[in-house]
Amino acid sequence: MDSCLFCKIIAGQIPSDKVYEDDRCYAFRDINPQAPVHILIVPKTHVADVAECTEKDSALAGHVLKVASELAKREGLTNGFRLVTNAGADACQSVKHFHVHLLGGRKMSEKMD
Repeated sequence: MDSCLFCKIIAGQIPSDKVYEDDRCYAFRDINPQAPVHILIVPKTHVADVAECTEKDSALAGHVLKVASELAKREGLTNGFRLVTNAGADACQSVKHFHVHLLGGRKMSEKMD
């Protein structure tokens, strides 16, 4: 999508602090980190959010989770990490492109709101 922020980042039109890339996804550090480690894992295929995923997207979604796990190990998150994805306005999804936040490097709050 021409107007999608993440599509522009993946295309190299907007700079990012890339930590991983393969043929299916791109990962970069969040510019407003909410934890010492805050990485966004974004599929290269544009899907608006996880609610828009169909059966044909299931392998891609699984790959995103596998990459998140590998990045958590690479970042030394041995005591745990959190994965977050937002879908829609009530979840405060700010970029309409499915992505997963990898958060770690500190003890997370039990409260999720």
